[in-house]
Amino acid sequence: NVIVGAQLLNAVNNDVPGYAGIIIIAAATFLVTLFGYKVVHYYEFYSWIPSFIIFLIVLGEFAHSGAFVNLPMHSGNAEAGSVLSYAASVFGFATGWTSYAADYTVYQPRTVSRLKTFGWTWIGLIFPLLFTEMLGVAVATAMTFDPETFEPTNSYSINYTKSGVGGLLAAVLFPPLGDFGRFCLVVLALSIIANNCPNIYSVGLSLQVLGRWTQAVPRFVWTFVGTLVYCAIAIPGYSHFESVLENFMLVIGYWLAIYEGISLPEHFIFKKGFAGYDPAIYLSPHLLPPGIAAVVAFCFGVFGAVMGMAQVWFIGPIGKHIGTPGFGGDIGFPLAFAFAFVSYCVLRSVEKSKFRR
Repeated sequence: NVIVGAQLLNAVNNDVPGYAGIIIIAAATFLVTLFGYKVVHYYEFYSWIPSFIIFLIVLGEFAHSGAFVNLPMHSGNAEAGSVLSYAASVFGFATGWTSYAADYTVYQPRTVSRLKTFGWTWIGLIFPLLFTEMLGVAVATAMTFDPETFEPTNSYSINYTKSGVGGLLAAVLFPPLGDFGRFCLVVLALSIIANNCPNIYSVGLSLQVLGRWTQAVPRFVWTFVGTLVYCAIAIPGYSHFESVLENFMLVIGYWLAIYEGISLPEHFIFKKGFAGYDPAIYLSPHLLPPGIAAVVAFCFGVFGAVMGMAQVWFIGPIGKHIGTPGFGGDIGFPLAFAFAFVSYCVLRSVEKSKFRR
């Protein structure tokens, strides 16, 4: 997220280097999360409005430009491999919310309908995800490259090569809107703060459940450490955004598929819904499941991901049979889910009969 924000700032002013944009956005995000949940919630409640307006402006200006290209859908192994790998990236981005959605829905009053909580959460995710991803795909079709040298040949591809996503949006807004278009890009860059706040705020919550010693550390300290860590990752990755985005999203898809393959059967099969939870014992490790089944199932999930992955650094033995030879197609996330789900169901049954908890 911060890489995209930095690219937007760089597109507005080329004198703002990538690392500076990353630090600006990260510092602003930390400042919002420093004051706790209520400030985060208040900020999130309103911050989407200017972003949505600007995305509508992008949609209108791009539609008016006539630069959209309806790319034909091909067939065959190569296309299948590309579609599967692309779908894995989309899945990794969308499912990333599952691991910490409860950090925020837990603040709802107990009297609020579960169906209403689920419905509003689902609508709040599905609409912006589909809208922004489809808009991004549409704008990307305007880029043209020389088929032999792969050099950019129009303003969209030239700007994208120079400033990434920020340059691409600049090609849409700058020619028709001038300085107002630059203002829109600055607002979009700062909107990354709202996208990052839930991520980094949940870092403190996640770390504090690891043990009593992590609970003794103030939450803002963990948030600050998390901010330093993702800055350290983002700054080197700024120059390789496209590969970082694709590979990082796929890795997220792998581990979240494993997480879901373990948490879903635990909730629906072994806990039999919310009635199976007893918050009173959550600080008593001897009354909780030992976690052996979860750890082993996680390892099985990793094995499934490796078997089906198709990455630059490794193509799994199953993934290589899908798509273009030498590139493959990524089915790591469905295999990771399947391996984790099946193994956890078996191992948790054995664990529960053995330990009675």
